Amino acid sequence: MTENEISKVVVDCALKVHRQLGPGLLESAYQECLMYELKNQGLVVEKEKPIPLVYDTVKLDIGYRMDLLINNKLVIEIKSVESLNDIHLAQILTYLKLSGCKLGLLINFNVALIKHGIKRVVNNL
Repeated sequence: MTENEISKVVVDCALKVHRQLGPGLLESAYQECLMYELKNQGLVVEKEKPIPLVYDTVKLDIGYRMDLLINNKLVIEIKSVESLNDIHLAQILTYLKLSGCKLGLLINFNVALIKHGIKRVVNNL
């Protein structure tokens, strides 16, 4: 599957989770439920995937972790906040650059309509 095909499945699953749970829960609850739905769709899901930082010639394991990595192609960053801001966008862009992935979805479940909480983020390698 391409990144775009995977992202469509992710959006559909996020919609299903949001319909069942609604806004107001912790990120970890949405993460677990979304992971469950994605695995049911046959996708390979890695949770809290560590990402090393390479500085100069040194590989540093400093604790960067992507919320979800799907099929080793798509990064998902899950939030449950009043509103997304620039630092959230910067965070997923950093994860995309460090992982070498092209596409990410920033999903804020703390919204009335999930379509208002999904941001598509592209890494222009």
